[in-house]
Amino acid sequence: MKKKLLSVLLSAAMLAVMLTGCSAPAEEAAPAEAAVEEAAPAEEVAEEVVAEAEATVGERPEGGYKFGYTCMDGTNPFFVILEQTIREGVEANGDTLISTDPANDVSLQITQIEDMITQGIDAIFLNPAEAEGILPALDMLKEAGIPIINFDTEVADLTYCEAYVGSDNYNAGLVCGEDLVKKFPNGGPIIVLDSPTMNSVVDRTTGFLDAIEGKGFEVVAQQDAKGNLEVSMGICEDLLQANGDVIAIFGGNDPTALGALAAANAAGMTDVLIYGVDGSPDIKTEIASGESLIEGTGAQSPINIAKTSVDVMYEFLAGNPVDDRYPVETFLITTDNVAEFGTDGWQ
Repeated sequence: MKKKLLSVLLSAAMLAVMLTGCSAPAEEAAPAEAAVEEAAPAEEVAEEVVAEAEATVGERPEGGYKFGYTCMDGTNPFFVILEQTIREGVEANGDTLISTDPANDVSLQITQIEDMITQGIDAIFLNPAEAEGILPALDMLKEAGIPIINFDTEVADLTYCEAYVGSDNYNAGLVCGEDLVKKFPNGGPIIVLDSPTMNSVVDRTTGFLDAIEGKGFEVVAQQDAKGNLEVSMGICEDLLQANGDVIAIFGGNDPTALGALAAANAAGMTDVLIYGVDGSPDIKTEIASGESLIEGTGAQSPINIAKTSVDVMYEFLAGNPVDDRYPVETFLITTDNVAEFGTDGWQ
């Protein structure tokens, strides 16, 4: 955005020099000394334009920045607190946040991003509904010169983005799998509820499956729950009718795990272990009760993801160098340590 402004101003300066040099008719050309003398003011103008352009780099626009925000599912408690924290950080700086929710529909997300571009956003915080499907929107943002901070779930091509901020999702799934191996060292049948279009969930599922590989576990069903509680519950109700002997269910996020919990409770199951990923207040409440089938969650911190995203965004807009990636720590929460994190908020 600022590079484009600098380029335009430099071009204007060059044009000023050229016009000044060509202003006198050929038949009235002045001596060489005079020509050099007359060229000096134009060179000074060019230098002033360049200096002015360089001075604008890192400056806030009049009225403050206008940021866009989009995430895959604005109703997910994880993204609710994340959006709230980003909004607080942006508004504390006197800037504006335009927030949209595509409800896991990448076509709608693309349309909403196009609309934000027409509203004149200066930069965007972006979490894709689909890693590949969002690419047309990234092309539009690139064409408009709008910087992107990608958070929580990676887009398929990170070269479009200034930086990525997100949890160590592989580890979040890995710690769940390691815990399951400890509790069922001989393995057994399990269900995996993933979401192939969400890179964050893909990484978590990969970590989980790597942890249990070669430990005697059989994945009797693996389906796309789309990271949604209601979808997960419907899928799991059907799967448990055909696989009532499963010893564990892994959900790619906490809403998925809570959907599986509802289905398991409805089926009257009492000894299946259910794992999620997020560390949400709802899942921690289940764990803390000591009576739930929820065994653990690979916890992440949406608050830290949001704060880091805001910090990185302002660093970039100030013209300072930023890293390609900013990983945020993940860890396991079970009955053993849930009291350390509380149940009334996010960590």
